Amino acid sequence: MNLEAVIFYLFALIIVASGGLVVLSKNIMHAAFALMFTLFGLAGFYAMLLSDFLAVSQIMIYVGGILVLIIFGVMLTSKITGVELKTGPIGKVNYLFGAAISVIIACGLSLLFTNSKWIEKPVDKIPDSSINAIGYSLLTEYILVFEVAAVLLLIALIGAALIAHKDQIIDSDASSNEISTNNDIKIKE
Repeated sequence: MNLEAVIFYLFALIIVASGGLVVLSKNIMHAAFALMFTLFGLAGFYAMLLSDFLAVSQIMIYVGGILVLIIFGVMLTSKITGVELKTGPIGKVNYLFGAAISVIIACGLSLLFTNSKWIEKPVDKIPDSSINAIGYSLLTEYILVFEVAAVLLLIALIGAALIAHKDQIIDSDASSNEISTNNDIKIKE
């Protein structure tokens, strides 16, 4: 077994083990941290496929952005409600049903992989990096799609800021109306 196969199986083991922890963990923070290892393993797969742009994007966008957002959301939500976030007990019937479905899917996938005829073609030249080709195609062939996506993200950002600001305006208007209509000043609890 060569080094590439060992690294592949190591990443596969990391992804499967941490993915199992994501699904089976009763503590949502432990599940979020296990998801981080799953996403790092997936970035390792992208790097092995010589897709450096996707590997870096996986780490920056999913691990660095979305996972941190999930963790902050969980931390802030648990502070607001004052309830510790844990899942409830799962019955044996649910475990058996999930295990049966998993075994059926695993058997079907293993039959598919063993009976398929895989086509292997030799690679003439391995590219140094895919970033230059992606950047060139984004700014030439797909410039319209790139600009439309940028405008949509800008609209979403403005909408989010407007919604957040609107809640503050409504809260300040409600408190000023309450004070101005009554002669006695009431303190909100």
